[in-house]
Amino acid sequence: MTQISTYLMFQDGKAEEAMDFYLDVFGGEVLDVSRWGPDGPGEEGAVQLAVFTLCGNRFMCFNSPPVHDFGFTPSTSSFVDFDSEAELDRAYAALAEGGTALMPLGDYGFSEKFGWVADRFGVSWQLNLPHR
Repeated sequence: MTQISTYLMFQDGKAEEAMDFYLDVFGGEVLDVSRWGPDGPGEEGAVQLAVFTLCGNRFMCFNSPPVHDFGFTPSTSSFVDFDSEAELDRAYAALAEGGTALMPLGDYGFSEKFGWVADRFGVSWQLNLPHR
C-alpha cells in the first residue's frame, strides 16, 4: 500500500519532546520508536526514528546527528480543520506558547476562524474552523 507521511527532522535532539507535545495537543498514538544505541551517531537512548499518528494522519520524527544549514520553514505546514472553536483556540494557544504567531486567530473571510503559528520547535501549523 502506498502511504504518505509527514517527516519531521530535528537537529537539536528534541524529536521525542516534540512528538509528545503534538500528541498532547492533537491526540493520537505512537506506532513505533527506535532509539540510538551506544554505537550510533546519535545520543544513546534518544529517538532515532518515531512513527505516530495525529488526528488519524501518519507522522514520523527523527533526531539528525549532523547539523544542517536548514530547518523548518512556514512554506510547508500542516493544515488542521477543527470541529469546534474551543478545540481550535486550545490548540492555537498551546502551539503559540514559545512559538511565533504568523497570522493571529481571526476571521480572514475564507473560514469562521483561522490562525497560523510556528511552534517552539519551528514547525508550522495552519489551524482552521471551516464555515458551517
